[in-house]
Amino acid sequence: MLQKTRGLVLNYLRYRETSIIVKIYTEEFGLQTYIENGVRSSKGKNKIALFQPLTLLDLVVYFKESAGIQRISELRVNHPYQSIPFDVTKSTIALFITEILSKTLKEESSNPPLFGFLRESLLWLDQAATGYENFHVWFLLRLSFYLGFEPQSAQQLSQELTDAGYRVYDEEALSRLDDLRTDPDARVSRPIRNYLLEILLKFYELHVDGMGEVRSLEVLRTIFS
Repeated sequence: MLQKTRGLVLNYLRYRETSIIVKIYTEEFGLQTYIENGVRSSKGKNKIALFQPLTLLDLVVYFKESAGIQRISELRVNHPYQSIPFDVTKSTIALFITEILSKTLKEESSNPPLFGFLRESLLWLDQAATGYENFHVWFLLRLSFYLGFEPQSAQQLSQELTDAGYRVYDEEALSRLDDLRTDPDARVSRPIRNYLLEILLKFYELHVDGMGEVRSLEVLRTIFS
């Protein structure tokens, strides 16, 4: 049955000579896997641009609940990014967000509030001229709410990490999370930002099975050094 949905591309893998298998987080069906034929052929080379990570799409898809891999009937870009692909800082943040979402989005069911949060957050980042230095830290904190394990306070987060055997060595810096929760543009120094990022990723490891190493972290730190 054909269904309409909006979607957010996470990643794709090459399949055979000209096809790809793409992971898309959809508004109506959660995380879905699609096969798209011919996009790596000479005739379909322009279409591959539609499957770059974090692209926002309008989709018409074939949906069968028992199918592991679905098919796309029609697609078009929902919102062409104006700055994320061309700004090295924003594109590095986007790389980090892509990796985080690929590790944390696993449900194959509809969650419109989560999809709305992702879409609006990316649109804000794309449009922001200044004040996005803390975006990735704020994003991790707010994403945890939609994933069901947001800490109610920096103190609670600290206690959970301590109970798990992780040493929280800077409680004062950690307290800035409470500022960022309400004001993502709060002034935070680079060392504190890096520390909060480290703490939040440790917190994610407690709650997300198979979280593992975040490879884009070092690139992100380099950009903000």
